[in-house]
Amino acid sequence: MYTTQMDAAKHGIITNEMRSVAEYEDIPVEKLSSLIAEGKVVIPANKNHKCLKPYGIGNSLKTKINVNLGTSKDCLNLDIEMKKVMAAVNMGAESIMDLSSFGDTKKFRRKLTAECPAIIGTVPIYDAVVYYNKALKKITSKEWIDIVRMHAEDGVDFMTIHCGINRSTAKAFKQSKRHTNIVSRGGSIIFAWMELTGNENPFYEHFDEILDICREYDVTLSLGDACRPGSIADSGDVSQISELVELGRLTMRAWEKDVQVIIEGPGHMPLNEIKSNMELQQTICKGAPFYVLGPLVTDIAPGYDHITAAIGGAVAATYGASFLCYVTPAEHLRLPTLDDVKDGIIASKIAAHAADIAKGIPHAKDWDYDMSQSRRELDWDKQFDLAIDSEKARRYRAESKPEKEDTCTMCGKMCAVRNINKILRGEDVDIMD
Repeated sequence: MYTTQMDAAKHGIITNEMRSVAEYEDIPVEKLSSLIAEGKVVIPANKNHKCLKPYGIGNSLKTKINVNLGTSKDCLNLDIEMKKVMAAVNMGAESIMDLSSFGDTKKFRRKLTAECPAIIGTVPIYDAVVYYNKALKKITSKEWIDIVRMHAEDGVDFMTIHCGINRSTAKAFKQSKRHTNIVSRGGSIIFAWMELTGNENPFYEHFDEILDICREYDVTLSLGDACRPGSIADSGDVSQISELVELGRLTMRAWEKDVQVIIEGPGHMPLNEIKSNMELQQTICKGAPFYVLGPLVTDIAPGYDHITAAIGGAVAATYGASFLCYVTPAEHLRLPTLDDVKDGIIASKIAAHAADIAKGIPHAKDWDYDMSQSRRELDWDKQFDLAIDSEKARRYRAESKPEKEDTCTMCGKMCAVRNINKILRGEDVDIMD
């Protein structure tokens, strides 16, 4: 018997989840097991999530993406959110995080773990505020921890726990005079609670109890970055790094209890700082999978932050990140619509795939090889089938019909591919006919 995937790996037990992931990643299951035992790969797989399709997360595996969804006070339609969830899964998202901050959160969470095959993540801090529905300072340490157990019982595969911002790192934050303060929702809530009550962060103070819960249900800990930079001006500052060091210490404690760990990271960060930041995390946290929001490489693009995040995400995953949290065009502006979700997923999937090519993931280039071959052959239907967004590719061509089927309306009969094919077949090139 075993308690967690890490416990099994340490004892040489090959689980069904390991076999499934090894087949998907096309790597020997023994190699995968070794990486899990070392903490360099996780398989988030709560024992109560019965419909789960397991995925591995780690730098040596294919880059995975997470999609944030959930209800808010202004947007409370559970059916619409569930449609977004299933659309996200159909578009290739390996993970869904329920960030619901209003309404019957327990009902939605249980619906997810009962019906959704993707990895399910949550942030218990949000749910505690909704569940107890009382003044923040009135929530007790025990009540915060009770929500963690509730989520574990409900089948959640990983949880963001903001335990790196304790009294010590909070002091560093207050002294640092940041440009954009704390932009993490969970981080801001627990910081405010500490300030209002004068107490230590309960997730830090009672970390061993949280580990016991995670070990019982095999919940992967996603150690939250309360002090992630919310602007490029704050990138790499004392607040961010001091919290990262604390997360490194907590990682070691989790591994001692066979609890799987993901480390959450920035945030906003200039392009030239991403590589060193990824390497720093890998060093401090001993190779634990890195889960990044973006990084967003500029602050100027509300409405287009899926692009700024995809730029940063591709670089981050090339140099060490394992898991990209998608960002939609609605970031910083509103709850995303279904179209926003689609745009965010496509951008993030492109970034993940580009990184997989760069870091030499086996067979990552095969998709590109097939696409370029179909382009050479001007096989439009095959190009559409291979496109990351087949519907959009087909629609664009249908909206602008060319005179000749072997061309498009950009180049017409000047198409380089068409004319080289003709010449190589010994045919005449009829550009102006």
